This record gives sequence, structure tokens and C-alpha cells, in this order.
Amino acid sequence: MQVINRRFLYAVSQDFDWAWSHCHKPTPIIIDENTIRVYFGTRSKAGLTRTTFVDLDATDIYNIKVKYIHDKPVFDLGKIGTFDDSGANVSSIVHFDNKIYMYYIGWNPSTTVHTRNSIGVVVSDDNGYVFNRIYDGSILDRNKNEPYYTGAVDVKKEEGIWKIWYTSGKEWKIINNKPEIQYYIKYAESSNGIDWIRKNIDCILPAQEFEATARPSVIYEDNLYKMWYSKRRIDGFRIDPVKNYRVGYAESQDGKKWKRLDDKIDFNMSNEGWDSEAIAYPYILKFKNKTLCFYNGNGFGRSGFGYAIIETH
Repeated sequence: MQVINRRFLYAVSQDFDWAWSHCHKPTPIIIDENTIRVYFGTRSKAGLTRTTFVDLDATDIYNIKVKYIHDKPVFDLGKIGTFDDSGANVSSIVHFDNKIYMYYIGWNPSTTVHTRNSIGVVVSDDNGYVFNRIYDGSILDRNKNEPYYTGAVDVKKEEGIWKIWYTSGKEWKIINNKPEIQYYIKYAESSNGIDWIRKNIDCILPAQEFEATARPSVIYEDNLYKMWYSKRRIDGFRIDPVKNYRVGYAESQDGKKWKRLDDKIDFNMSNEGWDSEAIAYPYILKFKNKTLCFYNGNGFGRSGFGYAIIETH
């Protein structure tokens, strides 16, 4: 697979205190034949994350441009003491029953480690401008078999079965006297998109002791499930671009058992600029018979997001 037409799209301009930095985990949906909406998490001056969006003019698929910038979060932080009172960052979108379901990462600071994440869901009935909570609590969290961490997900509904690929903590490792989470990608199913049956199904395991795999993006085409995901080292990734995020790729017959094919896609950093240190959190959208990849660059979204076209044949 060849990556072509790589372009920067958007970074917040500090016009709002609640949107002061980052465009974290860009998550696109199709609005109409010429419009793509991209939701993302943005941080306030105080470091609290909320989700908002921009609309893109995709009339020319090779020259996509921002045409509308939303001026408020699509939903706010959770009540104090709930799982998302310090952050609510989009991760996956599902259209169902004339509504839009957004699965998002809720965040709290921790004490012994730097973060506690779990997954919530909100629903929109006005085409994605305002989302409302179904529950104040999370729908996918740490449990007795997965005790460390639950992070970014991708959700699909197929023939009455809801499928979720999710990031799960393998362990916290002490690196340079600080805890760093090693995580990998797992799979679960649901009959309603809320209550998940978790059978301890591993999808994308770390390839070596200090690798982490995360933020799956799954499509089904050519009778195959295809997953793009993030991968990085957990030792030194914050200071060494060589160890920072890159794009991984895998294929599966059933969505459960996967074969890593990372070498099939060559998606390296640019020589300079916004994505010269990392390629992070890729998310795939099929649009106008093209495979579009929206992604973050440097600083885990601090430098904004862009897109590339991936030629798959």
C-alpha cells in the first residue's frame, strides 16, 4: 500500500479557553457527498479534554479543506466523581436507528499512575451537533480479568451484532522511575452496543517487550477485516521520535484472529513540519472510492491533524 497526497488540515487556534491545544484522535464521518465531519478531542487551558468537530469540503478529494469550525463542545464533561469528569475524547462513531452513537474515552487523573481511562457512549438525534449521555457511568472499564486500563475503541454494527475492538492495558512498567502503560488491542461483542461480552480475545499483541499497540480502526472489504492501528515503544517515546507512534496494519478473516502485516504499509514521518516526529492514531474512511486516513502528527495531536490517501491496489 502506498501513501499519497498527505496534507495538513487543522489545528486549534486558541480562540476558546476550552479549545486551547490538541486535536486528539480525529474521527471522521460522512455528512453528504461532498462533506466529511471530523470529531476530535481538544484540551482546555486547564488540560481538560472535550470533543468538538470541523466540517471539511471534500469536493476535490485531493485537496480537502476546512469549511466550518464548530464553536462549542458537542457534549461536556461528566459530573464530578464520574469516569469522565476530566476528559471526554471521541474514539468511534456508529449510525444506528436514525441516530449517531459516539463512543468516547472518559478520563480521570490517578495517583500511582498518570491516568485512568474507560469508555462511555453518548447519542445525537440532530445529526451530530449535540450529544446526550445515556448513562453517567462507563460501558467498558477495567474488570477482574483486565485490571489495568481500557482505552481507544472502534465499534461496528453488523447484522445485529455490535463489535468492538478496544485498547486494553497489559501492564504498567516502570520506565526511568515512572510508570508507563503497555497496552494492546482486544475484541468483544454486544447485542445492544452497551453491554459487552468479553471473552479475553486478543487481536494485536505487542511484538516485543516494550511495544504498545492501540487505537484500532477497522473496515471490512474484499471479504477481509482490515485494521489500521497505532504502535510505539513505551521506553523513551516522549523524547525520541524513533520510538514514537507509527502506523500498524493487520488483516483477519473473522475480526478476531489477526495477522500483523505492518510492512505492507509504508507510512513514515515527513522530513519536516507537523508530522515529522510521529504518525499517530490513524482512522480510515472509505469515501468516493478512495481510502482516506485521518491522523495526528507531532505531540499526540498538539500539532493538529491531517489526512492522506492510501492506494491499496
